[in-house]
Amino acid sequence: MRTERVRSVLYLPASNPRAIEKARTLDCDVAILDLEDAVAPDRKIEARAAAVEAVRQGGFAPRLGVRINALGTPWCADDAAGLAEAGATLIVAPKIETHEAVHALSAALPHNARLWAMIETPRALLNLTEIADAGGALDGLMLGVNDLGKALGTGASAAREPFKPWLAMIVLVARAHGLLALDGVFNRIDDAEGLAAEAAQGRLYGFDGKSLIHPSQIAATNQAFSPTPEDIAQAQAIVAAFAAEDAQGLGAIQVGGTMVERLHLDQARALLARANGG
Repeated sequence: MRTERVRSVLYLPASNPRAIEKARTLDCDVAILDLEDAVAPDRKIEARAAAVEAVRQGGFAPRLGVRINALGTPWCADDAAGLAEAGATLIVAPKIETHEAVHALSAALPHNARLWAMIETPRALLNLTEIADAGGALDGLMLGVNDLGKALGTGASAAREPFKPWLAMIVLVARAHGLLALDGVFNRIDDAEGLAAEAAQGRLYGFDGKSLIHPSQIAATNQAFSPTPEDIAQAQAIVAAFAAEDAQGLGAIQVGGTMVERLHLDQARALLARANGG
C-alpha cells in the first residue's frame, strides 16, 4: 500500500519565470511545470528551455514534474529528450490512449524517472486497463476532466454526475495496478466551497490527490486529502490494540466496540505513514 503524499498537484506555466520561482516555495506536494495547455505554440521552445533549466537548478520545496506536449505533436520528442538529459524524475504525459504510448515515453526517460498518464479521451477510457498494464515508467493515472468533458459532450454538473463512472473506474484500475490515482482540476478559482466539495468527493472515491490550477487551491486540497485528527486517533488505537500481548496471533479483535481485522491494521499503518509525510 502506497504512503507517499500527492494530495495537491499544481500546474504552473513553464513560460512564466515568476511562476517557476513561486513554485520553489509553495506547499503543494507536487509542482508541475506545464509545456502543454498553458503555453502558446509560439512559446513552446522557450518554455521547454525554462523547464529544463528549472530541473537542472532544482531547489524546489515540492516534488517537481513537467507536463510535456502530447505524442504526435511537433514538440513531444524534444520535450522528452531535453528533460531526460536534464535529469527530470517526473513527467506528466497528456492524451495517453494506448500502452504503446506508455512504452514509447518510458523508453525516452531516465531509468529513475516516473510517468503519470493523463486520461482525457474516450479512447483512453476504453483502453484504461491496457494503459495501466503497460508498466515501464508508469506510476500514476491522472483524470483530465476538461478535455474529457469536451470529448464526451457532457453538460455542467456541480456533483460531476457525468464523470462518476470514470472517477470510480480510474481509481479501480489504478489500485489494481499499484498506481497513483489523481483527480482532475476544479476550474473556478473564486469558489472555495465548490473546491472543498469536489476535493471531498475525490477523496470519497479513493483518489490520492487532486490537480490544481492556482496556488489559492492548495490549502483546502491538502486538508481534504489529509487524515483528520479523528482518523489518526482511530488508526493509533488499532495499531496499539494489535500490539497488545493478548492480541498476538489473532486475526480479528474489538477496538472501540468495532471488530477490526489485520487488513484494517495495514490501513491504519498506511494512514499514519501518510500523516507523517509518507
